Parts: sequence; structure tokens; C-alpha cells
Amino acid sequence: MNDQQHPYDPYYPRPQIIGYDEYGQPVYQQPQAQQQQPAQHYDPYAGQQQPQQTYGYDPYAQQPPAQEPGLPPQYDPYGQQGYAYPSYDTGQQWAAQPEPAPVQAPAPVQAPVQAVPAAPAPVAAPAGVPGQRPASERPAPPRQDEDDRAYRTEQFSFIEEPDEDSEDVIDWLKFTESRSERREEARRRGRNRIVALVVVLVLAIAGGVGYLWSAGLLPGSSAPEGKGGNAATGPQQRDTIVVHLHDLKNGTTSTALLVDNATTRQGTTVLLPNSVVVADAEGAGTTLGKSVEDDGSSGTREAIGNLLGTKITGTWRLDTPYLENLVESVSGIEIDTDTDVPDTKKGAEPLVRKGEKQTLNGRAAVAYATYRAPGEAEAKQLQRFGGVMYGVLRKFSSDPETATVTIETLQQILDPSLPEKDLAASLAKLAEHAKIGDYKTALLPVGQDGALTEGASDSVVKDILGGKVTAPEAGEVPRVSVRDGSGKKAAEAARIVLINGGFTFVGGADAEIREKSQVLYGDDAQKATATEVAKTLGLPASSVEKGKPSGTIAVTVILGQDYKVPGPR
Repeated sequence: MNDQQHPYDPYYPRPQIIGYDEYGQPVYQQPQAQQQQPAQHYDPYAGQQQPQQTYGYDPYAQQPPAQEPGLPPQYDPYGQQGYAYPSYDTGQQWAAQPEPAPVQAPAPVQAPVQAVPAAPAPVAAPAGVPGQRPASERPAPPRQDEDDRAYRTEQFSFIEEPDEDSEDVIDWLKFTESRSERREEARRRGRNRIVALVVVLVLAIAGGVGYLWSAGLLPGSSAPEGKGGNAATGPQQRDTIVVHLHDLKNGTTSTALLVDNATTRQGTTVLLPNSVVVADAEGAGTTLGKSVEDDGSSGTREAIGNLLGTKITGTWRLDTPYLENLVESVSGIEIDTDTDVPDTKKGAEPLVRKGEKQTLNGRAAVAYATYRAPGEAEAKQLQRFGGVMYGVLRKFSSDPETATVTIETLQQILDPSLPEKDLAASLAKLAEHAKIGDYKTALLPVGQDGALTEGASDSVVKDILGGKVTAPEAGEVPRVSVRDGSGKKAAEAARIVLINGGFTFVGGADAEIREKSQVLYGDDAQKATATEVAKTLGLPASSVEKGKPSGTIAVTVILGQDYKVPGPR
């Protein structure tokens, strides 16, 4: 309840606020009219008029003793004049200090609402009561215009009343908050997924474009060369090994180069006829087949490298028993055959049937690779050998570790230039090209005299092997080949003269008989070398001409009838 009896009567005399207690409650002053004749109100609960100390709010507090003269009246918050009620502290009462005379209120008019009794005048506590504060420590009284805006906690007592629906409201707020958080989390995860998907797509597109660019499949990057091949204009990285197939039964050999072009991602088998002329260890001209028998793997590898102007990393000697084991280790091969290969046993079925996609085991593969019909050209047998090698590479593992295990199971005695691990790595790279069709077989063009034909340097030596005639570096000996067209068998004499003159004799071959000799060079940087060769052989300077040397040889000498064979000294 309010401590004023007429809260809604604007004309009812209102007491003046003279201060505030410890808890911020206003202290009012009673008008003078009511203080002249104090009225005794009946308090049914009042007992002995003895001051007692109470704790907290006591609605049944007893009436304090009579007020002593000269002291201000005590403040009664419940409008009971002449009674002092405890405050909300430990029961101590605060005495009201004398205040200025109240302002006379206007005449009362009829109140529009129910009137309530006016607040009594403050009653001063007896002197010496503990807990009283001096007037200097009391807060200043508020202005008169603030009286209407003063509110008391009793007017808002409903705030402390518990709301039975408060827990439901809190639960609903928690539910809506958690649902909002779940939605926001779902949206965030969705955005993250979209960003991740976009990043993956961008990386995939960039990787695809990079692959196409490196493979030369983008417009304007490079032109394709053959099936799966790529033409490259700059320096190319190649790995070349030479393989000699020894037919232990017939005593013949077949030679091929296995070329892995890492730049164009192309694998090639270059078949070398045994009739090609190379230089032996002493610089004398000999055939490839004879060099394999006489000079062995090391000398033949160097002779082939000098002839073709390419670097060969190692030699693989593959005897026919090991070829049979190799085919069996890959569970047979499947190739297209061009002829029937009869069995050595009379009346037996042919070992190999002519046709496409013929399955061959180890024994049949060896028979087909070494078969050469009577009167048949050597190139036919080399083509069959190349077909068997291609079939083996298609079944060979492209994993270097697995390939190494396969080579180790053959138990070969390999050349020191090509140990098992290196051989397996080279074959694994070639197998990778063969499985996807980026592989081809080429035959080195050789004339009747064993010399390279005119187109050999372009189609095979330059494009596949990367051989190129360049100016000799410091300390490098120029290579010279000789063709004898003098009709005097002068190639051997010319070889001796060139070696004594400090040149490397690459090989000699016969040529058509001609009247005048020629010294041919292909590069302008080799003109001085060609002039020196002519001078060494005793040929006139007019014989030096720019032309097309054999293969990748720096200078080619074609001896004519005008060449004078030097006599013994």
C-alpha cells in the first residue's frame, strides 16, 4: 500500500520531502495545521509505550514513548502520528531534523478518486538514540517539482511476484536461439563447401590446362608428332640404351636402341642393321655385327655413339634364354605376326601363326624374334625383333620397384654400364609409353655400302636420337668418315693418314667410282675442319664443298680417282 491516503488528489496538501533515509526512502514533513492539535489514533496493536529495538519490517510494532519537548517528531511511514516505526536496517530509527516551514497548500477540491489520509509529520527521535546521522550528512531535500515524480518501491511490488510462464518463455528463447545457431552453422558449412568446391575446380582446370600445355595439345603450343607424340623445338631429354639380342643357337646378333624421350613423352625402338659401317677401337671401318663380336659391348657402344652423334647410357646383352624367361615372367605377349614360324621338329605345328593379336609364350617369342626366311632381307628379321620388344614392354610393369624385381628374377650377368636397377628404371619408363600407345619402331636407313642414307640424318638420327653436327668443343677431335670411289681400295690408306693427322675416323664404305674427290661439310663452323682434312689427305682446296655429310659426321670424304695413295716411306 502507498503511505499517502490521497495519491490522486492534486489539491490535497502534500507534505514536503525533507530528506531520505539510508535506503533512499523519502522523509516527509507534516503540514503545520495538523501539528497544532495532535490527534491520538487508536492503535489496536499498541502496547506499552516503551521503545524497543526490532529487526526488519514489523507491522505490529509497539508505540514509542511520549515525545520529549523540544525534539522534532519522529517520522512515521504509515501515517500513524506520534508513533515511531523501525526502518529496514537493524531496527535503529533515524531522527528527523527541523526543516523550513511548509508551503501552504491550496484549498482542497473534490477528489476524482478515493482519498487516502495524509502522511503524518516526521517525529524526531529522542536525543542520544544510536544510529542518528547529523544534519550535515543528510542528503539535500529535492526540489518541490520533483515530488510528483517520486516513486516508491511499494508501487512496483508486482515486479517481485513470480510469473508462472517465465520458465516457458526462457525455454522458448533457448529453443529459438539454438535453432538460429543451427541454421547459421548450416549456412556456414554450406558456404565452406561451396568455397572448397570452387577451389578444387580451379585447381583441376589449372592442372588440366597445364597438362595440355606441356603435352602440346593446346592450340599454338606445338604440333603432334605421330600417335601420342609431341614435337619439341628446344633441347630434349633422352635416355638411350642399346640392346643386343644374341641367338645362341644360330650365333647371330640383332641390335636395337631403346630411346625414352622424356620431353615429348615418346618411346622408340630404333633397329640397327648389322651391315652399318662403324669404326672399331683402332678407328678402322667395320660393320656393326662384327663390332659386337670383336669389340664387345663397350667398344660397340662407343662406335654407335660416334656414328649417330648421340649419347648411349648403357648396354643390355639379352641372350635368347633370357628373352624367353622375360616373356614368361610377363605371362606371354600379344603381337601382330607377319609370317608363320615353323617348329624345328618335323611334322609339328608351327610355333607362330601369321595373324593379328597372336599370343606368344617365351619359346614362340624367341623363335619369332630370330626368324629369318631363306633369301629374306635382314630388315624383316629386325622388324620381328622390334615387335617382340614392343609386346614385352606393353606387359612390363611401369613401376620401377616391380620392374627391378622382374629383372632380378632373370638372374642375368649384366654389363657394368647398366646395373639391374638402372635397366629396370629405363624399361619401366618405356613400358609406360607403350601401354598408352606413345611408342613406335623405326629402322635406321642404311645403303648397300653400309653407310647411312641421305634421309637417315633427318628421320632417325636428328628427330629420334637427337644427333646434331655441331662445332667441336675445345679438346674434342673432329669425326671424319670416308667413302672410297677411287677404285683403288684407298679407304684403309686414307684412314691411316687421318688418324695420324689427329682426326677420328668414324667409318668407311664403298662408293661409285668418280673422277674427282670431294670433302663435304654440313655446318659453316666445320669449314675450317674440312679444309684441314683436305690438306691432310693431299687434296686440293677446291675439293672442299658444302654438302650433306653422312649422318652426324662433321666431315665426309669421298675419294675419287685423283686421290694419290701415299707410298711407304
